Amino acid sequence: MTPRDSSDAHDEPGDGPRASRWSDLDRPPLNVAALRRALVREGGLWSSLDVVPATGSTNTDLAGRAGTLAEGAVLVAEEQHAGRGRLDRRWTAPARSGLFFSVLLRPAEVPVERWGWLPLLAGVAVATALPRAAGVDTALKWPNDLLVTVDGEERKAGGILAERAGTDGVVIGIGLNVTLRKDELPVPGAGSLALAGAVSTDRDTVLRALLRSLEEWYGRWRAAGGDPAASGLQETYAAGCATLGRVVRAELPGDTSITGEAVAVDGDGRLVLATEEGVQQPVGAGDIVHLRPA
Repeated sequence: MTPRDSSDAHDEPGDGPRASRWSDLDRPPLNVAALRRALVREGGLWSSLDVVPATGSTNTDLAGRAGTLAEGAVLVAEEQHAGRGRLDRRWTAPARSGLFFSVLLRPAEVPVERWGWLPLLAGVAVATALPRAAGVDTALKWPNDLLVTVDGEERKAGGILAERAGTDGVVIGIGLNVTLRKDELPVPGAGSLALAGAVSTDRDTVLRALLRSLEEWYGRWRAAGGDPAASGLQETYAAGCATLGRVVRAELPGDTSITGEAVAVDGDGRLVLATEEGVQQPVGAGDIVHLRPA
């Protein structure tokens, strides 16, 4: 799917008429020129930055153009209609209520078997940037959910999806609810920076912080040849992971599940569960349900 221009951003079939992009003064559009000045620079990771009014999925769009783009291309959508999370779950939100963006990475010097750390790396980048940029503590639910605290409860405010792009690229998509209000939440367990008491919900500021943090962590990981321990990634992820120390249920492909205490994230980025049978079982893919504190 290709990005749509502003003329058709108001005519999505089945959605009815939409308000003008200028109608919500609390949600101004991103300042593209200022973002490019701040982020696209000689010797830096980010090679280009484009913002479209609306699209289906920034991941799909960027992956489709990967063959013509340099590493470090960034695509941001003010509104996303077919954003996807894990297990092909839909990710939608009102226009300019969040940050919906994808980046193209080509970690050629890192062994492919270590590329599975990239979505966890993105999670660490977001979780370490948001306290400084927005004053909101963010925890990580393995493997790639971003949690904030709203009224004393853990809520999902964002998610990360990594997909291969050709033979040498990875597209990482990040969706983050910024100013979503309570009556706009798609599900009861959702949250946003605003609902978590953010001191700033300026999306330009937050996006700059996220991309700078992502550049820093990607640089560390790449310089270490993708070694999660040497780069500090494994330790930092574990320190910020709300799943560790919890009793969880891992719902696995094939309609099977494992229940146990999440005790570690191993060198391959897998979640290690200690089961009642005394077995330590690594989980590389699946849906994790937090059941109760350990």
